[in-house]
Order: sequence, then C-alpha cells, then structure tokens
Amino acid sequence: MNDIKTNPDTNAQGEKVTGIFSLQKIYTKDISFETPNSPQIFQEQWKPTVNLDIGNTAKALGKDHYEVVLAVTITVSFEEKSVYLIEVHQAGIFQISGFNEEGIGRMVATHCPNILFPFAREAVSDLVVRGGFPQLLLAPINFEALYMQKLARQAEQTPDAETKH
Repeated sequence: MNDIKTNPDTNAQGEKVTGIFSLQKIYTKDISFETPNSPQIFQEQWKPTVNLDIGNTAKALGKDHYEVVLAVTITVSFEEKSVYLIEVHQAGIFQISGFNEEGIGRMVATHCPNILFPFAREAVSDLVVRGGFPQLLLAPINFEALYMQKLARQAEQTPDAETKH
C-alpha cells in the first residue's frame, strides 16, 4: 500500500538505520452513538459542555506487524443532562520494521494515530449530524507532543537507578 522507506539516519549510538513504515489496512473496530435524552433535548436552547478523551493501544500481530487502535470518546452534556455519547475505535494495521524498540514505540504512539485520527474525526462528525445535532469538528491533535509529555511523566516517576542503595 503506502510504503515509506525512511532515509538513512543515525540512532543514539551513531549507527545508520533504515526502517520501513507501511500502512496495510484502516478499519473501524468499534463505534457507538447514544442520545439518552432525545427527543426532549432537541427542544431546549443549549450550550453544551464537550468532554474529549483520546488514547491509543498497540498490539503486535506477528513479525513487524502491529494493530494500532485510536479510541475517541466524546461526552456532550447540558445542565447535567447527557446530550450524546460517542465512542469510536479507529484501527489500522501497520508494518513497522528496521527500528529499535524505542523507535517502534514512537511510531505507534505518534505516526499511527496521526494517520488514524482523520478517519475517527470524520466518523464523529458523521455520527453527530446523523443524530440530529450540529456538526462537531474535532481540532487537530499533536500526538508527538502528547508522547513527549508521557515520556516526561514517566521520567519523573522513575527513580534514578544510581540513587538506589
């Protein structure tokens, strides 16, 4: 499909590395839309509160193949009433080879979600409109920044090995 061969680069040890990142398949793994207070909610003038939760998981499928699932959960409420709840699990199968463990971790945490997010965003927008509500457009997400924040939190929680007695 979309094979991307990375240009030779150097790793932390100064060795040249070349990797392959290939998208094999994109699919919707799970999707849900609930409007528990319809049709009454349509009769109200409302300014909703939107809560977005997003995360991703990766699972090895064999040599150099990974399933990455981007989970998007949106809860919209108004005056303590649930307006709607959306859950979209957008998945993809990726071939990732020629990278060290840290490189693969970065790929599944940043590059794969960047590819999957537009599909999840489209599914969310479509579900909201089909549910009779004004379109909800999700803003772009910087998965690289989220990954760096996660690494920083992990570094803060991990005690320095040299300070152990």
